[in-house]
Amino acid sequence: MKTRISGLYALTPDLADTAALVERVRAALEGGATWVQYRNKAAAPELRRRQAQALRDLCRVFPAPLIINDSVELAEQIGADGVHLGAEDGSVREARSRLGAKIIIGVSCYNSLQRASLAQEEGADYVAFGSFFGSPTKPGTAVAPPELLSRAKQCLRLPIVAIGGITPSTAPTLVEHGADALAVISALFDRGDVATAAREFAGLFSRSRSVGMPS
Repeated sequence: MKTRISGLYALTPDLADTAALVERVRAALEGGATWVQYRNKAAAPELRRRQAQALRDLCRVFPAPLIINDSVELAEQIGADGVHLGAEDGSVREARSRLGAKIIIGVSCYNSLQRASLAQEEGADYVAFGSFFGSPTKPGTAVAPPELLSRAKQCLRLPIVAIGGITPSTAPTLVEHGADALAVISALFDRGDVATAAREFAGLFSRSRSVGMPS
């Protein structure tokens, strides 16, 4: 059975130094990140392959699923746990046909419930909405209101990921509106102490579960 996404979803920063990247991701996992997405738009193909392989090996130690951003080819090449598809990365059906039934497939849905419903119909394993706040990683992207998460919870069966400019101060609102996971880059990896930053985000989900438990 596939692992259902929840908690802190660590999206990697663009680092050319593979050793430094692995150590920062290790710190995030030690701090409580549950999933990792390898995302590097600038690296050459060979560097991306080496970095993805190094992260695959790291994630298997913890263990945590490693998802590859955008590239079905790279996910297949290194034996990743899954792939995350944007608007121009092909369909869920195409990725499933190539990668098989066991692979995890996530889909960026921006601020579109219609796109999320289609992803669900095609067999996605999770959907992601955002950007919810201004994001240095993706300036100028479509803005999604937190209320979109609540609406998505009512009409979707899939886990829901929130992304875009999320910080420890803005994250609680997204969890309260129904985000199953928070995808974070800058507020996690730009901190001097990555493990402490990860604990702050991971703690939001521990408190949420505690509040929901019967007394």
